[in-house]
Formats: sequence, structure tokens, C-alpha cells
Amino acid sequence: MSSISDIKKIREKKREAIRSEGVNPYPAKTKRTHSINEAVSDFAELSQNKQKITLTGRILSIREHGGSTFLHFADGTGKIQAFLREDSLSQKQYRFFIDNFDIGDFIEIGGILFETKRGEKTIEASDFKMLSKSLLPLPEKWHGLTDIEERFRKRYLDLIMNPGVKKNFEERSKMIQIIREILNKDGFIEVETPVLQPIPGGAFAKPFKTHLNALELDLYLRVAPELYLKRLLVGGFEKIFEIGRCFRNEGVDVSHNPDFTMLELYWAYQNRDGLISFVEKVFIELLERIGKGKTIIYQTKEINFEIPWKKVSFRDLVKDNTDINIDEISDKDLMKKIKELGIKSEKEMPRYKMLDELYKETCRDKLIQPTFVIDYPSQMSPLAKTKEENLDYADRFQLIIGGIEIINAFSEQNDPKEQEDKFKEVKMAPERKDKDFIEALEYGMPPSAGLGIGLDRLAALLTDSHSLRDIILFPTMKPK
Repeated sequence: MSSISDIKKIREKKREAIRSEGVNPYPAKTKRTHSINEAVSDFAELSQNKQKITLTGRILSIREHGGSTFLHFADGTGKIQAFLREDSLSQKQYRFFIDNFDIGDFIEIGGILFETKRGEKTIEASDFKMLSKSLLPLPEKWHGLTDIEERFRKRYLDLIMNPGVKKNFEERSKMIQIIREILNKDGFIEVETPVLQPIPGGAFAKPFKTHLNALELDLYLRVAPELYLKRLLVGGFEKIFEIGRCFRNEGVDVSHNPDFTMLELYWAYQNRDGLISFVEKVFIELLERIGKGKTIIYQTKEINFEIPWKKVSFRDLVKDNTDINIDEISDKDLMKKIKELGIKSEKEMPRYKMLDELYKETCRDKLIQPTFVIDYPSQMSPLAKTKEENLDYADRFQLIIGGIEIINAFSEQNDPKEQEDKFKEVKMAPERKDKDFIEALEYGMPPSAGLGIGLDRLAALLTDSHSLRDIILFPTMKPK
């Protein structure tokens, strides 16, 4: 069996042979007249009229039978068979193909469509052209793309060899497009805010730090666009959203990637409960437009989206799963209980973090059907309004589906004094206290509600993908 390096040398010789015939193996132009999907869709008319068309694509297979050759090739829209005959092409032209074309090459084929005796739609070549000579063999030809790590490192090969992978990313793109359309229809406008920020605000997450030489200024890749979007509420925008990349210098696992796609939305004169109804409505329309209906399968579990969805308070959820009453337990006893449950802990762990770890480890995975977890402890929600009837809790919800946090949302804190006090209460590091944001609130921000959606997680849910790496084209990976 030839090695990959041997195959590459052979193909390099073929490339030079093509050039020696005065043919460019990498031309810039093509005479393509139809996509393969268009050719197949209009096959009856095109074949009946014997209309010459020109198709392009990558060669996937070649079968030579004496003076004739069948091959399959595919573009981004579909796959079709081609038929090359020595007696309809010149002998020199036919030998040029046999001697120099390989699986993996991009080709242009001009000819007439016909149907074989077996009923396969085929184009009979009257001419052909090399569009791009491949030097390395596709995995199927060599050893198969079976290594999962290699699939993610070489996504381009994964897309070629596994059609279902490409379909997932097409569905992801369609999902985001539909969400945009729904929001635009509802009067939201899309905006853009800085990715490089002087203060990593909007979430507790650990940021990536960089330096701007031109201004001799340390900056951070944003962990969230929240504080800039709220400044726009102060400025008079009422319904806004942003779809963009966020960056968190934390763990990498099936539900986390250091850079990810977030949708954040803010709505003036709205509150948390209004957002709950809005989220249900958006989901139902989204599912309908992508053809999912109201029931999907995710990791073998059936998930039913019939509304209204279940609501449960954070306090009741923890009590039901751990028998811990978070209103009564002290920090010391809470830490003791966390250790007893085998939950990871840190020295001098703040209460909000203990509660968060307790919830994640004992409750979240059990929430398979769409569930709004409401009324989080206010310490866990420094940017949210506290509930007027109970200041220990925030007017917040998270939407959990399939054990995954899909949405985080709350009524936004617009009292500058309370916001400043909350930053102090959670002992926020000095470099993360956004004084300019507090000043913006002092000019007045209308009562508002906001939410963040992890679009990678939502795409994984709707495509039944186990890991975010299956739905992020180029996930972060450690170099070999």
C-alpha cells in the first residue's frame, strides 16, 4: 500500500503533466451554467431538449471500463453521475482524463443529460476541465476519517466525508436566520457593540486579556455585550439585540467552548414575566419554521414544547433535590453539605458560587422538559432587579431544556445606587467595576428586561448533537 507521501508525489507529477500540456490546473474561471441541484430538478426539460449544460464539483468516485468511465461528482447542492466515452471525446482528451484526474479533484463537465438503464440521472461529457488538482487523497480513499479528534481538527474533511455534518451546520445557519427574522418582525433592531472592552463586564466569567499598543491600554475580549447594550437603552433604543462572539477563559467540555456565539436581547418597558411569554412564542415559531413541530428527540429523550412550560423556583428546586433550605442554612453549613455531596469547592468560596455549584451538580441535569427556573438568590444575580416582595431573590429566570442552560434572563437593574451596592456586595474585583456604566444609569434607564441565548447550545439541542464541538465549525483544540 502506498503511503500518503507517495500518493502526493504521484499527484504532483500529474499536476506538472497537466501544466506541460499548456493547461492551468488551478484556473480562475469556470463556465458553470447550473448547480447540480438545478440540473436534477429540471432534468426532464433539459434532457428532452438535449440542452448542453456545464456542471462543476469535486470527484467522489471513478470507475473505468475500457473505453468508458463513470464518475460521481458533487457541488454544494447535490451529487450526480458523469459518463465519459473515448469515442465521443478524442482519444487524446480521454487519455488526458484517465492519466491525470483523481478522486478529490474539482472538475467542470459540459454535456447532455440522460438517464441510464438503471434510471440514474447522468451527464454525458462532451468536454471537461480541471478546476483544482488535489494533491492529498480523501480519507475514504486512504484510511477513513474515523478519529473523532481529527474530524474536528480537519473539519474540511469531515464536511466532505460526512454529509450529516454539513446538514447540521446548514440547520444552524437557518436557525439563526429565522431568529433574526422573528426579532426584526417584532420590532427589534440588530446592533453591534465592542468585542475589545476596557472592563470585562456582564458576567462573572474569567476573561482573556490583551494589550492595545497604539493606546498603551490593556483590554479584554468581551465575556458578554450586556453593559454596552444597556447603555443603548439609556440612549433611547427600546428593542435591541446583538448576535456575536463572546470569550471566556474557562473550561472546555461538551457544553463549553472558549469562544461561542451569544444572542443578547433587551426590551424597554418589559419585565421577566413578559420575556417568559415571549420566549415561548419565539420557540414555537422557530420550531414550526424549521419543520420540527412541537416535539423533538434529544439524546434519545423526547422533549415536548407544548406551552405553557413548567416554572419552578430555584429555592424549591434545590430543596426537592437536596433537602437543603437555602433560606435557613448558613455559609459554613452550606460548605459542609457541598463537601458531603462531593461537589468541587474552593477555599473561601462565596455563597453565590456555592449555590451555583449545588444547583448545577444536583438539579440542572434532571430538567429535561422545557423548564423556567425562576427567582434566583439575589447574590447570584448582581445585574438583575430584586423582587419587591422578597429582596433576597432576583426577578430572574433560566430556561433549561434537556439538562442544558439555554437562556439566562431577568428584569434589569436600573437603580444606579442599588447596582453599585450589588457590585460591592458580591466583592467584584476593582478592574471589573464599570463606573461609566453606573454613570450611564444615573442619567436614567427605563424599566427593561433582557436575555442571553447560547446559540451553540440551542443549535446542538435542535440538531440532536451531543457536544458543542459537533455544532461549532472550528472548536478550540489543543495543538498536536
